[in-house]
Amino acid sequence: MAEHSDADADKIVAAALAAAAETGWSAMTLADVAVRADVDLAVVSRHFGSKPAILDGLSRMTDAAMLAGGPTDPADPPRDRLFDAIMRRFDVLTAHRDGVIAVVKALGRDPALAASRLPGLARSMRWTLELADLPPQGLLGEARVRGLGLLYLLVLRDWMGDDSSDLARTMAALDKRLNQAEQIAGMLQRTNRKPAPEAEPQEGGEGSA
Repeated sequence: MAEHSDADADKIVAAALAAAAETGWSAMTLADVAVRADVDLAVVSRHFGSKPAILDGLSRMTDAAMLAGGPTDPADPPRDRLFDAIMRRFDVLTAHRDGVIAVVKALGRDPALAASRLPGLARSMRWTLELADLPPQGLLGEARVRGLGLLYLLVLRDWMGDDSSDLARTMAALDKRLNQAEQIAGMLQRTNRKPAPEAEPQEGGEGSA
């Protein structure tokens, strides 16, 4: 029953993205989605009580598809595991490319709607970090979640302009951003671990060892 329910939800999300690609996200209605998904409006309402809820469904569908690909290779360095996990997300989005672009454009015109998506973005980034075996808990984990969210959004802009079959531009952009993230992390580490200046030797007195 749960698998059937998930399949219905994914079908509705796909229909919503297809409708958004044609009419734009703002003009699309839940009735349009029901017609395109070939289900009753009651079925749509059972899964999604609003249009923003469909965006949450898109995030969950993408998370599930990313995780369904199995664990990343533990022998790979963390950067490569993260690259693998993020590209899985873009592979899912590419199947609904025009609709996702319509959604992103709508978010850019509606700050309130965009702000409402931040918790969903954070949840997705936590799952992405978990898949890459980079703990998202604690202060360091929260910093990772926020940093990865920004990185993901920056690469998303490049993905929107990448119409290649192999997502070469997206991969190049992701590789560049991960390199930058590594450099920043390295700089911070060096700053935190800067050795203290050596104390000048003292000649005699009570303070000498």
